[in-house]
Amino acid sequence: MTSGAVGVRLDCDGPVATVTLCRPDVLNAQTPAMWRAMSDFSRDLPGDVRVVVVRGEGRAFSAGLDLAVVRASGPDSFAELATLPEQECADRIAELQAGFTWLHRPDVVSVAAVQGHAIGAGFQLALACDLRVLAADAKLSMAEVTLGLVPDLAGTKRLVELVGYARALEICATGRRMDAAEADRLGLATLVVPNAELDATVRDLAAGLLAHPRDAVVEIKALLAGAAGRSHAEQQRAEREAQTRRLRDLAGRGE
Repeated sequence: MTSGAVGVRLDCDGPVATVTLCRPDVLNAQTPAMWRAMSDFSRDLPGDVRVVVVRGEGRAFSAGLDLAVVRASGPDSFAELATLPEQECADRIAELQAGFTWLHRPDVVSVAAVQGHAIGAGFQLALACDLRVLAADAKLSMAEVTLGLVPDLAGTKRLVELVGYARALEICATGRRMDAAEADRLGLATLVVPNAELDATVRDLAAGLLAHPRDAVVEIKALLAGAAGRSHAEQQRAEREAQTRRLRDLAGRGE
């Protein structure tokens, strides 16, 4: 287990790891220190972990960026970042993005368990996961525009992939809130369940993901994750190559 001293912790239980935002008093508002800690989790993850669950303590998943921290005068504040040379500022943001992008790892399936607010960075954290289980009270918003900012934590491509360009533009440019029912209609939710059933549903989903051979699930994730960037012929070739690897492995002929 990794300490939650910076507001986020990692707990591992066999093949399931749980990342918990643990600042319920501020609705799990996020800080750059939390993002750096989450990036470290990718290195801390035991090799037998197959499913990563991301959740928030208390009544919200995450209310987004902690403005009290970034508006201070120290490192990672808006004021400090604005003074950096352009490339250095971009490099700093890349370090912070790594706290989200490790959830795309090909060897794990990541699941966001979302209750209450998932705003800005909270919405992007949910989007970083492969699957999203929403409680009925979930409220999602890409609120960066209300601060004069853009979503920069790897959420824009995922959003376009899920809802299309026009809807993604409308969501990001207005900063409006969506309830769980709308998120479900738009394809943002894998499942929507009553609040009292959120934890049990996520456990059942994790069990389903663990019920079949790991290597087959890894190959399936890779096939589907890369499908949008391939032609039909390229995707069919990828299927053939993946199936050949599986057949050889099952026959004990893998190298």
